[in-house]
Amino acid sequence: MASVRESKKACAVNPLKMSQPLGACYAFLGLHNTMPMMHGSQGCTSFGLVLLVRHFKEAIPMQTTAMNEVSTILGGMDNIEQALLNIKKRANPALIAIASTGLTETKGDDVDGYLRLIRAKHGETLAGTEVVYVSTPDYVGAFQDGWAAAVKAVVDAFSEPVTQRVAGRVGVLPGAHLTPADLEELRELIEAFGLQAVMVPDISRSLDGHIPEDFTPTTLGGATLDDIRSLAACQHVIAVGEQMRPALDSLAARSGVPVTLFERLSGLTAVDALVALLMRLSGKPAPARLKRQRGQLQDAMLDGHFHLGGKRVAIGAEPDLLFALASVTSEMGADVVAAVTTTHSPVLEKVPAVEVLIGDLEDLELGAVGCDLLLTHAHGRQSATRLGIPLFRVGIPQFDRIGAAHQLSIGYRGTRDLIFQLANTFIANMHAHGPEDWPLPAEAIAAARGGTAGACNSGGSCSCSGVTEDIVVPIIPAR
Repeated sequence: MASVRESKKACAVNPLKMSQPLGACYAFLGLHNTMPMMHGSQGCTSFGLVLLVRHFKEAIPMQTTAMNEVSTILGGMDNIEQALLNIKKRANPALIAIASTGLTETKGDDVDGYLRLIRAKHGETLAGTEVVYVSTPDYVGAFQDGWAAAVKAVVDAFSEPVTQRVAGRVGVLPGAHLTPADLEELRELIEAFGLQAVMVPDISRSLDGHIPEDFTPTTLGGATLDDIRSLAACQHVIAVGEQMRPALDSLAARSGVPVTLFERLSGLTAVDALVALLMRLSGKPAPARLKRQRGQLQDAMLDGHFHLGGKRVAIGAEPDLLFALASVTSEMGADVVAAVTTTHSPVLEKVPAVEVLIGDLEDLELGAVGCDLLLTHAHGRQSATRLGIPLFRVGIPQFDRIGAAHQLSIGYRGTRDLIFQLANTFIANMHAHGPEDWPLPAEAIAAARGGTAGACNSGGSCSCSGVTEDIVVPIIPAR
């Protein structure tokens, strides 16, 4: 069991974490025909917008209430009112999802009260568009906290109790650490047993890099409001990541739907647990292709442990992603020397490391001295360069690579590919022996010069004293 410690530095140096409002808007991007909006200054929204655009290389819909000095002091109701009316007129989304920021949280805006007044005043104008609000102050918590709060707010706002369950329908509440490719893999796993997956939110349908047939100013896909309302009617609902426990518990309490939380879906035992649940829900055995994929993972583990065993790794990531990565690398025989994360979570005590530090990339760099590999997002590239070790990019943001949305690390196939990528990173950065690693003895060098070791044949015309450099002499095979 790891001990969890929080850094007490006066400031963050090269920050590791991202804010709650950004995590909430990221979750809203997984909802169909939605316009995420930050209640704060234009700069807050612009920063998050640019970060997501650079990571996904896609157009990201996001709006702001554009608070300034005066509106912050007097209150932001007018700004929210005008923003809602403008968005309704120009984009007509099915949902406008509002996330607060540190600016308006510090002021203490009663956004829920504002929305009641605005609905009473503009009910007909806003008809057909739902509005949901989530409190996400960016001076506490981190990215996955914002995602978790947004999902819980959406579930509480739209999920409806039912009297009957729909057999074969499985609800999924995924964590922020799962990529669009991860969600697609999870859907395929569920559908392999003849079950129907309902994911909320579903970034695999909105941020997977597809090109739409027509332009839309809102999100390009994702879970619909009907999907959210039908969660309570599912035969079973699963959640992935400890961060999703509040939303899952809230759904279970409201509807009585059976639920299961998986702390991770990377690793052989973790995927086996999911497959066992799906077999029980469907009443069917595992398909042959899943058995084959499991065998491929076992073979990958056998092959990969030669390259991962005994290696020292340092990981900096959100709590649930940190736990998943540390668990897989540890199961492969690597030693997690440094583990740094962004926010508190009950899962941190289960990370296979001596200590987990809630800190920044400077803390990670100091702890990674002497390590063989650094795992974190793209902002860790300078640390990896200074340490002289390779960087394995995980999480958000990855603005210096393409295809981040298609990184797969869950399920049998995802875990297999993760092991291969880690092993290949070590192989690619092994020291390649060359001629300079085997310098010729002094006698061979002297013979090549036509003299003896330690002697100079220049007749005193050069300034050397004996042999001052290694000369590589090509060996010509005898005929």
